[in-house]
Amino acid sequence: MPNHVMLSYQWDDQTLVKRVYDRLKEDGFSVWMDIEGGVSGNINDAMAAGVEEAVVMCPFMTPAYQASRSCKKELSYADVRQVPVVPIMVTRNWEASEWLGLLTAGQLWVDFRNVDRSHDHFDKCVRSLEEEIMFVAGNVLTIQEPTYDTENSSVRKKLKQKPGRGFRHALTQLYLWESGEQKFHPVSDTRNTVELSYSPGDNGFWEEIKSHGCKHYRNVVTNGYLGFDHNGDYVYTKASPYGAEEWLLMVDETDHSYERAVVIKNKHSQKFLAVRQGRFIGLPSYTEECKWFLE
Repeated sequence: MPNHVMLSYQWDDQTLVKRVYDRLKEDGFSVWMDIEGGVSGNINDAMAAGVEEAVVMCPFMTPAYQASRSCKKELSYADVRQVPVVPIMVTRNWEASEWLGLLTAGQLWVDFRNVDRSHDHFDKCVRSLEEEIMFVAGNVLTIQEPTYDTENSSVRKKLKQKPGRGFRHALTQLYLWESGEQKFHPVSDTRNTVELSYSPGDNGFWEEIKSHGCKHYRNVVTNGYLGFDHNGDYVYTKASPYGAEEWLLMVDETDHSYERAVVIKNKHSQKFLAVRQGRFIGLPSYTEECKWFLE
């Protein structure tokens, strides 16, 4: 049965990947890395076994990774076997293209572009990676007790899988939250109101459902799909998703807070979901009002 996180990388980044491997192991993850017993005997058989026993693969994306035939084989095999992928972006001012761009299109990558800036930054990068791994595969991963001594019991709690994604607005620190209040709409009948809340609560978590070139977000309590009415600049949920309930979730590449900063774009209206003066608004281009943090 698949049971580990597989780290896929080009050898130029071996030192960084080994640090990540050590930290993940310390935090209780089962991790596969080629130089840590992952390869024995025939290298192709060993790599194939690494993919086949993985619950999630983490490719460390760089131009050298994209140019590597071995890396291409690993990630392509993971794609064929439908192994979930959590991409890690290592290189500044670069975007994956060709086969790597194709296989990671629409994936939310973890930002390691400034991972060497400080020890504290490394810790936060790894924590972001762990949280994304838990979001993607926490239901099938078994996390062991950390191998280091710690008096901070909250560390273990953070590694538990959350019911869905939570969205906290960067400037206001308010959460995207379904109130349950119903409004009648002449076209789509009943809609539930989405508001901004000081705490997420159960109604502030959203299941991420992949669709064709977009994602849907379904409230884990009400099962309503998140939507945006650009005519009235209001956010709602409804029972079934259509065009206005399609979203694009992307890393905010301008952010330097070391949190998991994202922007949420409504595919139908092509507007970024933002908050201005305590109210939702759709903006045609990016401003700081569009920034959200994943919880």
